[in-house]
Amino acid sequence: QTQLLGVLLAAASNFLISVSLNIQKCAHRRLVCQAEQKPYYTSKLWWCGITLLGLGEVGNFTAYGFAPIALVAPLGCVSVIGSAFISVFFLKKTMRAADILGGTLTVTGIYLLVTFAPDVPQELTAQEVQNYLVSWPFLVYSILEIITFCILLYFYKRKAVKHIVVLLMMVALLASLTVIAVKAVSTMIALSVKGKMQLTYSVFYIMIVLMTTSCAFQIKFLNQAMHLYEATAVVPINFVFFTTSATISGVIFYREFQSAALLSVFMFLFGCLLSFIGVIIIARNKKEEHLQIPFIDCGHIPGQKLTGKIQPDSQSSCYGTLNKEDDLVKRQS
Repeated sequence: QTQLLGVLLAAASNFLISVSLNIQKCAHRRLVCQAEQKPYYTSKLWWCGITLLGLGEVGNFTAYGFAPIALVAPLGCVSVIGSAFISVFFLKKTMRAADILGGTLTVTGIYLLVTFAPDVPQELTAQEVQNYLVSWPFLVYSILEIITFCILLYFYKRKAVKHIVVLLMMVALLASLTVIAVKAVSTMIALSVKGKMQLTYSVFYIMIVLMTTSCAFQIKFLNQAMHLYEATAVVPINFVFFTTSATISGVIFYREFQSAALLSVFMFLFGCLLSFIGVIIIARNKKEEHLQIPFIDCGHIPGQKLTGKIQPDSQSSCYGTLNKEDDLVKRQS
């Protein structure tokens, strides 16, 4: 029952996040259409979206206290499929056949994930977390992760490699530490609420520091990926990398599949694969929206006989339809 509560909480939280993102997008659209431009934070609709986003993140945080990482992390796909279908109502987008196919595969994957997820005790004490921190599997995993992250950071800083795979791999490596810390903090808070005080242990505050720092750097690299690449590429790759990294960290740190049968492990991985394919299908070939820059109609200017339309080009030093050759002749004269 505890694990089922975590599943329902994670699914509901990710659905809230998808609703909040669509509400914020809708609020920005309304502000753009208004004659008098106002800051986005003056919109009540935008604040409604932010509130739902906060509730969704809190729900996700709480879900880690009731269910394994290997089960909560893949349920992030609910926000992807939820956003695809909710945007039809909020943003008046057209439902595509790819959305229906991807949604069907993702829901099937979620069913397999929930059915064959590892059944492990979720009441983790501070002493158990301390023992996991100094266990040799986690120490080996930490060393390998640090080495990999340093190599990627070297290419990122010294060689100026900003490839999407490099950026999102660093995000995934940091996310693995984030989910370990989030689950530890969430379970210790849950036990403390039940009367078994865990907040007096130093490991609780160590995990809070690890959670906040890894999350901050994770957001930094993810924002850069979103800035350099389209969301249609970032979202599916980040989901695959994050889910894989989080599941591995749960297996190594919390030993979530230690007593699982081989068939259960296979079906769980197959569910993950279906979710990955579904998210990729939903995000594939989805067009990015850009704000339309209005045309300047010279035919409507008093005293002008021109009927052509000039479109400002923000990507060039030229303005409008003036050719580079004409511009060079004009400057020389």
